[in-house]
Amino acid sequence: MSQCQVCKNKLKLGQKLNEGKTKQIFELVDEPGHVLVQSKDQITAGNAVRKDQMEGKAAIANKTTSSVFKLLQDAGFKTAFVRQHSDTAFVASRCEMIPIEWVCRRIATGSFLKRNPGVKEGYRFSPLKMEMFFKDDANNDPQWSEEQLLAAGFELAGLTIGRCEVDIMSKSTVAIFEVLEKAWGTQDCTLVDMKIEFGVNVTTKEIVLADVIDNDSWRLWPAGDRSQQKDKQVYRDLKEVTPEAMQMVKRNFEWVAERVKLLLESQAKGRVVVLMGSTSDVAHCEKIRKACGSYGIPCHLRVTSAHKGPDETLRIKAEYEGDGVPTIFVAVAGRSNGLGPVMSGNTAYPVINCPPVTPDWGAQDIWSSLRMPSGLGCSTVLSPEAAAQFAAQILGLNDHLVWARLRASMLNTWVSLKQADKKLQECSL
Repeated sequence: MSQCQVCKNKLKLGQKLNEGKTKQIFELVDEPGHVLVQSKDQITAGNAVRKDQMEGKAAIANKTTSSVFKLLQDAGFKTAFVRQHSDTAFVASRCEMIPIEWVCRRIATGSFLKRNPGVKEGYRFSPLKMEMFFKDDANNDPQWSEEQLLAAGFELAGLTIGRCEVDIMSKSTVAIFEVLEKAWGTQDCTLVDMKIEFGVNVTTKEIVLADVIDNDSWRLWPAGDRSQQKDKQVYRDLKEVTPEAMQMVKRNFEWVAERVKLLLESQAKGRVVVLMGSTSDVAHCEKIRKACGSYGIPCHLRVTSAHKGPDETLRIKAEYEGDGVPTIFVAVAGRSNGLGPVMSGNTAYPVINCPPVTPDWGAQDIWSSLRMPSGLGCSTVLSPEAAAQFAAQILGLNDHLVWARLRASMLNTWVSLKQADKKLQECSL
């Protein structure tokens, strides 16, 4: 029995909505607004000028796509991915696809060099180089400008693709690339470039990352070395397609599928320890813990007073220093803040003051967190949410999953402001 038949038995497939070179998309009868994306054992290059069957590719591609979308979705990016259904298929939100491939480049190579003679291979783009291509196989997917995209006036699922939508896709492409670049860096692998597509969710009318992201979607150079490339470029470069060559290509795809699962794992899990001077500050501390949770950071709450029990404060400090877990201490003390300075003077770990400022003596009390003796380096952040964010930024330097959530949060804040401005302008008109 074929995989497609198995899917039909389990999911009640409706009509085939679309079929491309490497996948089929089916309506799901019992899940309105969802589709099944079924991968195929076909590999192509040059708009299918070259195409071959590669046994097992569907499962490899589906495993890669599912892992990548899980990483991005857990970080907070809006995607069409719902869940992996089988070895070769996943369920996604139904979208009307925007016919543009967004390409993001960190290193100059491939077609960019042909279109930009004089640029040497290996040139590093900082900031990232963005390009877009109109999906038109008959004309070999011509490169488009933003002006052409705006002039096209695409209307999909009731949403007109205008300036706001183009800017959202452009910003999202950069953020998604940066997150995957940092993730692949944990495997000593350079993400050279990448192409992605967006669609309009037919239910929510939102622009979401859609289609697939698999080993056809990027260039990956282990240790930054092109000669070790593991992506589809190996297939494109084949002078002759032989069984032995196809086995080599398949091994590369399997290597990527196995490594991409590792991107879902933290390489250096850290924590935040909040020290409060008394239980009267617990509500303030709970806000810190909740915000830490949004970044996937464990947060421990402890009660200790550096004034009334300095020996116990230092014992708690030593408890967390002794197990080797990267730790950020947050000192929450009103009135005279002894916790932050005492901790800062006795640990090499970062210390953040986050005093619960009160309206009566707050203006005076804050100085015990701001005016430090020499040799102390604790910072002061008044907002509990901002204190958690600052801790996340420190831990995110060595934890790509925390960094991914920070990056997605930045993007989502930017998008919400962009959409609010668009709505206000429409109301004004």
